[in-house]
Amino acid sequence: MTEHCNAIVASAPGGPEVLVLAHVPMPVPGAGELLVKVAAVGVNFIESYQRQGIYPVPFPFTPGAEAAGTVVAVGSGVHGFAVGDRIATAEGSACYAEFAIVPALKALHVPAGVPLDVAAALPLQGMTAHYLMNSTYRVEPGQSVLLHAGAGGVGLLLTQLLKEREARVITTVSTEEKEELSRVAGADEVLGYENFAEQVRELTDGDGVDVVFDGVGKDTFDGSLASLRTRGTLVLFGGASGQVPPFDLQRLNAGGSLTVVRPKLADYLRNPQERSWRATEVFNAAASGHLSARIGARFPLAEAGAAHAALQGRRTTGKVILEP
Repeated sequence: MTEHCNAIVASAPGGPEVLVLAHVPMPVPGAGELLVKVAAVGVNFIESYQRQGIYPVPFPFTPGAEAAGTVVAVGSGVHGFAVGDRIATAEGSACYAEFAIVPALKALHVPAGVPLDVAAALPLQGMTAHYLMNSTYRVEPGQSVLLHAGAGGVGLLLTQLLKEREARVITTVSTEEKEELSRVAGADEVLGYENFAEQVRELTDGDGVDVVFDGVGKDTFDGSLASLRTRGTLVLFGGASGQVPPFDLQRLNAGGSLTVVRPKLADYLRNPQERSWRATEVFNAAASGHLSARIGARFPLAEAGAAHAALQGRRTTGKVILEP
């Protein structure tokens, strides 16, 4: 008799209500793969885009690229992993489930001292924060940074890492609760979204910041450009408020020879060495206590739709996780 397990399945694109708990055949690891008993799943904005059909995926569809758990079976040709190992990944698939397949090449060993729920909250947003400040735009000590959604998952991690780098960090948030969280993470200045560009200018003696890290998108894009110093860089890494519409490149000239970059994590995990560098630095920082991952909301696996609704409604702080 075929074994089964629970997983979230969306039969067609739609709202959060299309995410339904289903009984599906137990996955079997193939060559180079690990079967993982999932302890926690990281919920990310990209999954809402996939669920809605903004990013094309085949339906029926089980979301989830980020998870942590314990290896329960190992496929042929796998080296470096064994049954019982604790692993995490930001590059899995169909992780909204009790059991998931993870390619061994994209699995990350979880160091002792990092609980599996925290390990599920770190890979995607932690490695995103790492590539943003080290590779897309190398932030140097003393530089000024504007970071939107300072109390979000990436925002809280990136703030901590930027302060370790001795940068000046200005964040934006939408509530007093989020302001407090951003300040605890180390933000030097915390602003609301209204007229933030003017306030950034005032805080920088009219110069503007060296770089803006913008994961909000449509609602903040114009203000982000207006917050930059001459030859500043806008790193647009998400669209929580919607996608930025096409714009006239001449605005970059008029704004002071500005640069706009639109990166994604996969392009900064091109080989095992790069993946290991980012994951090792992030997990070691967490294990040593220098980096704290805030889990802002936990939902049972069956309530994946409610988790999506909370995330898209910007009612969450830190990381949202599902627990099978």
